[in-house]
Amino acid sequence: MKKKFAALTIYVLISGAVPAAGLVDGSADAGRAKAITCAACHGPDGNSVNPVWPSIAGQHPTYIVNQLQAFKNGTRTEPLMLGQAMMLTDEDMRNLAVYFSDLPAATKVVANPATLDHGERLYRGGSRENKTPACIACHGPNGRGNPAASVPTLKGQYAVYIAAQLRAYASGTRRSDGATRVMRDIAAKLSEEDIVAVSSYVQGLQ
Repeated sequence: MKKKFAALTIYVLISGAVPAAGLVDGSADAGRAKAITCAACHGPDGNSVNPVWPSIAGQHPTYIVNQLQAFKNGTRTEPLMLGQAMMLTDEDMRNLAVYFSDLPAATKVVANPATLDHGERLYRGGSRENKTPACIACHGPNGRGNPAASVPTLKGQYAVYIAAQLRAYASGTRRSDGATRVMRDIAAKLSEEDIVAVSSYVQGLQ
């Protein structure tokens, strides 16, 4: 397990030298035209007003493409997204990814100040008790992730949504972390208290 996380961390750090621009070849203008349907859930500017649905403004284009492909091929299950993704071509996905990645993400505050210390400890230092690595290793100090490694930006994402995804990884119902199983392995070791605390902290990352 330690070797897996060490290798992943090294890969992410090395990949971080590659800028997001140019990793996905798409047209923001074409993406804008296609994004009308997306606005119903994700907001007209990519910033969702419903905490159940993720904000995708400013998200890395590589991650957006990968997740759309996962919805389409069934690796990631969500009835609403399956129907939408099935209608998209690979070119559509690239165009949407470039468009949304260029939009500014709205900033938020910590969801629950009472769990701030607990959430910050987990995010920045992990847990020796349950042997989970720090989130910062892959997602970065400000939650900006890594586009080259398709590690998503988390900053400003709704705590409700983050918590739901951690629970899905923990139960194995979300498998979009692929063969590495990195998110499933980590989430499975988190208690419900851990999940709520770290999700709240992530929402407030700037």
